[in-house]
Amino acid sequence: MIHTQRSYGKVVLAGIALLLASCNAPQSEKNDTGNTATVQSTENSTTAMVYVGTYAEHNQEGIWLFRLNTETGELQQVLGLKAGENPSYLALDKERRFLYAVNETNDYQGKKNGAVTAFAINQKTGDLKLLNKVPSQGMAPCHISLDEPNKTIMVANYTSGNIVAFPVMENGTVGEQPIVHPPNIGSGPNKERQESAHAHWIGPSPDGKFAFAVDLGTDEVLRYKLNSERSAVTIETYSKAVAFAAKPGAGPRHMVFHPSGRFAYVINELNSTMTSLAYDGEKGEFNELQTISTLPADYKGENYCAAVKVSADGKFLYGSNRGHNSIVVYAIDGESGKLTLVQHQDTSGDWPRDFTLDLTGNVMLVANERSNSIVSFKVDKASGRLMPTGQEVKVSKPVCLQVVPAFR
Repeated sequence: MIHTQRSYGKVVLAGIALLLASCNAPQSEKNDTGNTATVQSTENSTTAMVYVGTYAEHNQEGIWLFRLNTETGELQQVLGLKAGENPSYLALDKERRFLYAVNETNDYQGKKNGAVTAFAINQKTGDLKLLNKVPSQGMAPCHISLDEPNKTIMVANYTSGNIVAFPVMENGTVGEQPIVHPPNIGSGPNKERQESAHAHWIGPSPDGKFAFAVDLGTDEVLRYKLNSERSAVTIETYSKAVAFAAKPGAGPRHMVFHPSGRFAYVINELNSTMTSLAYDGEKGEFNELQTISTLPADYKGENYCAAVKVSADGKFLYGSNRGHNSIVVYAIDGESGKLTLVQHQDTSGDWPRDFTLDLTGNVMLVANERSNSIVSFKVDKASGRLMPTGQEVKVSKPVCLQVVPAFR
């Protein structure tokens, strides 16, 4: 069964189209692909676009596109797309021509599978055209990423605990001859959440030599050999290659590399901590530098960490707390990689499952899953601190945010 923090329900959209200062109220209409769209206003240099993945029923619109004002944090709804059941986590190729989504389910086409769906992005409007959809070769795929050459799609299947590598075809479709790896062997002390392997994140190393999978169920980061040069792209695994072993019961969830490539940071869902790691790029291994709490010392309530992100300049690290409902902000020491607490910012909502920084670093967007909202915050680039903008839009069960430059 999928754990309780991954609840699925009927999507009820209360879309709010916020007005840009120079625009008239937008009017909803159907575009030529049949997706729900909003008539757009003129672009400007302070505009970016945001794709939102959600938990949705198969016949509901589950991927949304918003226009973001990177000065004010204001969001305006652009379109909604029916993308199958629970198109939760999203990934983009580096040229932003294609968008990929996992369909986070345990039953696809009558088998114990989720799915992976590919879309072509209209470069003028941001609209999405379905290319293909394939089984994820495991249950409840919860994370997806691409290697730097855009030749390999990597998927972590949470419930079945395994990871899969799909080739990317020249037309952007997901190849139908994936390399399927068996789930990691092991468990953790948390009998409810760690009875077996639960792959929760997978991504490439900065140099593209390795892929790393974060396993919440076994408290490990696993190393795989990433080979993007073969025509049949594969991930080759070592035998039980543990790149890092977390504290038993920590429940590592997501990982992010520092822009320097020297450090990485793992957010631990089950014990609400952040671990700083030194990265050995030759061996593909990590050494622990520091593990500190993501919560205020006086907080005694329930909490489950979720996402972790680093600022583009490498000065600050951010993590989300579900339960305390905050974003924790740390300053990063550029020499040691260690963290110093800066702030706990309330997310103005419930259960911040994901968040992202816009491409300018001016704005952070937070997806509050249980309160069905995306809230924006201004970022002080000198201190890393977050300040509410007062801007919010309603989206049912938002799970993942991906920012792209404005379409022209």
